[in-house]
Amino acid sequence: MESAFFDLINQFGYFGVWFLIFFENVFPPIPSELILPLSGFFTTSTSLTLPGVIIAATVGSVTGAFILYGVGRLLSRERLMTFFGTRPMRLLGFKPDDIASAVDWFDRKGQVTVLICRCIPIVRSLISIPAGTAKMGVVRFSLYTLVGSAVWNTILCSLGAAAGSAWETVTAQAEWVSDIVKYVIIALVVVAIAFWTVKRIIPALKERRSE
Repeated sequence: MESAFFDLINQFGYFGVWFLIFFENVFPPIPSELILPLSGFFTTSTSLTLPGVIIAATVGSVTGAFILYGVGRLLSRERLMTFFGTRPMRLLGFKPDDIASAVDWFDRKGQVTVLICRCIPIVRSLISIPAGTAKMGVVRFSLYTLVGSAVWNTILCSLGAAAGSAWETVTAQAEWVSDIVKYVIIALVVVAIAFWTVKRIIPALKERRSE
């Protein structure tokens, strides 16, 4: 993967940076922690400039984010409420009102998470989906995504440029942080599943048996 990224940026320059970050935003498992420091390194060995690389990466982030934002728009509140109102979902403790409450909360207080999450590994791309589902305003979504992405891209590209040929050390450190975030997310998911099982699934199953 690293050699493919290297060849793409080396051959296509700014367009290669844009394409890789665009792709990374649509398919989050692709690591920006590798692409951005590598892009920064290229500013020390080619005609690419640091501002140009940061701009290309940020444009890639914003355009890629709109793909998942569009997916979120397709997963409208009404469609999700209908889905979570089906019998299998009710047996898992879900209620249509849960979706309505979650979307309303995001609309009232959660929109700033788009800005914050753009600087957090793993969730930086996925946050675009709930933003679309909540029908967050396009202008605000664009602004928050632009600012958050610019901060993230500037930091990693600049560190890669500063490290030069040792840019892989930046990637290693960024991936270490990313791994920590993954473990925290996994732990939170496990706790959430345990809580949901006790509070929702078990009561729903008992209610079903008593019918």
